[in-house]
Amino acid sequence: METSKIMKSALCAAILAVFALVGCEELDTYSIDAPPDLQNRIDSIAAAKAAMDTGDTTYIDIATRIVGPEDNSAAWWTEFSDYFTIPSNKLLHLEFINYGSGENNWNNWNLAVANVADRDADNYAEYFVLRSDAYGWGNEDFDLSMVSHNYPDLDEDGDIWNDFRTTMQGAHVTLEIDHSPTGNVFVTATAVGTNDVELVMTYQQPVSATEDIVAFLICDASHFEMQKAYLIPSKVTKVEDVEPTSITVEGTPDFVELGNEDFWGDATATVTFADGSSEQVDTADLSFSVIPDMTTLGEKTVIVSYNKTKQGEYTDAVSTYYTLEVTNSVSSIEVTTLPDITTYYYYSSDSIIFNPKGMVVTATYADETTGILANQSLQFSKIPAAEGTQNVVISYVGTTSTVTTTVPLTLVQGTGQVGATDFSTAWWTEFSEDYAVPSGESKILTMYCYSKNVENYQSPSTILRRADMTEYAVVRMDNFGWGDGYGTATATSDWNWDTFASNISGSKIIITVTNNGDDTADVYYDVTYATGETHFQSYEGITVDSSDLNFALVIEGAYIVFVE
Repeated sequence: METSKIMKSALCAAILAVFALVGCEELDTYSIDAPPDLQNRIDSIAAAKAAMDTGDTTYIDIATRIVGPEDNSAAWWTEFSDYFTIPSNKLLHLEFINYGSGENNWNNWNLAVANVADRDADNYAEYFVLRSDAYGWGNEDFDLSMVSHNYPDLDEDGDIWNDFRTTMQGAHVTLEIDHSPTGNVFVTATAVGTNDVELVMTYQQPVSATEDIVAFLICDASHFEMQKAYLIPSKVTKVEDVEPTSITVEGTPDFVELGNEDFWGDATATVTFADGSSEQVDTADLSFSVIPDMTTLGEKTVIVSYNKTKQGEYTDAVSTYYTLEVTNSVSSIEVTTLPDITTYYYYSSDSIIFNPKGMVVTATYADETTGILANQSLQFSKIPAAEGTQNVVISYVGTTSTVTTTVPLTLVQGTGQVGATDFSTAWWTEFSEDYAVPSGESKILTMYCYSKNVENYQSPSTILRRADMTEYAVVRMDNFGWGDGYGTATATSDWNWDTFASNISGSKIIITVTNNGDDTADVYYDVTYATGETHFQSYEGITVDSSDLNFALVIEGAYIVFVE
């Protein structure tokens, strides 16, 4: 009898709630041991109630509850969540369950923040894409150093990423994307694994202070079960201002010809603030407290000052200085020391970017005195992609005339190429062919690498994988790698990290992949710089299946030309 009364009361409450969506607040916290259709009605009423605005919280209907195929077969940039629009002064709260293939760190959730809710729109642009493994990319404001995380090494094997992949499988993820009215977005990602480990990652970046921003999730051999989405007021309505502490300048001219009043040229100034952050500042915000006399010959001193806080308020100035030489006009130039790279290997028909590193160009002035010109003050033609001797034209654009000279180079055609000659190749977009390595044997590739020479990773990486493309590990030339097989590897090298990136271009690289026949493999990089200096990078004991070992090379911001 008691059960019957309870059921009748609950059914009555459900019917009333359908009409009014008010009362029966207790249904939010209690469920009833009743027929499924009754409980379903109660649940739907509770969901309808939650979908309404409740004070400062605006709940968002989620159209795509399961994002991506549940077998984790989604290729990159093919499966997406709903678009979530975030007005200024609002924080988007998302909750979902994350699933991935477990093969790579990035086979989990990925977040894009863009300007409009249409990836095909003509004006669509991304502020950034942030991966769950503390990596990302974006527009000119993107700063990877602003990504922080607490990812632990649970098994104390020196590798946090095997623990990361385990924790992320089935993890409950909470994303908070705070569109602050200060003109910044603050992202906090909290993942709680089924192993009760909590992973927290944060990131922040400038965005529009007034226009809406849009967030959406991207699958990559992963899928998500969306649970909640709502907006609340921003938690960051004011950013604490900080004072400038120092200023540095780069790219200032070493000399300026008499008659040229431009003592700044293409120089840049970077200010460091009290919170440790740095940013390049607009030349219009600089002041020059000592302006040199550019009408007379000789060494001049320029004092540069900046007097604004991080938020643009006026304050006490920070200063630095540099010197330059006012000279007579340049009447001729000649190459007095050849560049480090005098032989270029090529394969495609695209013209080649000349690298002047190591080259010395001497100027003769109108008064017959001489002096060395900085390479950044010169202009260089591209190198024609043709066998034999080719000349690069070197130009100096002076105040009244332009003078030129040439430097001869040798061009040798290679047997293949990976990556674009203009260094535009993005990560994981250009690959070599796959090479099989039978058990107990080695495969050797010889190549020359040409690079932007800015980042260590602008050099070849080796992918070890099965014939079906399932990866064992990826190992870079700069003592870094990942993948299930990488956890057993021993990495050794003799690099000078202060000069590594600046010496990549023109290097001869011999990569040897050895199948040890005991379900381990070794990868060895034998590198000779254009200067003749030699170094190595070795990975030993990578776990593989010796009966099915293949490898390929991948490149970013560089290209390689095979010669054997």
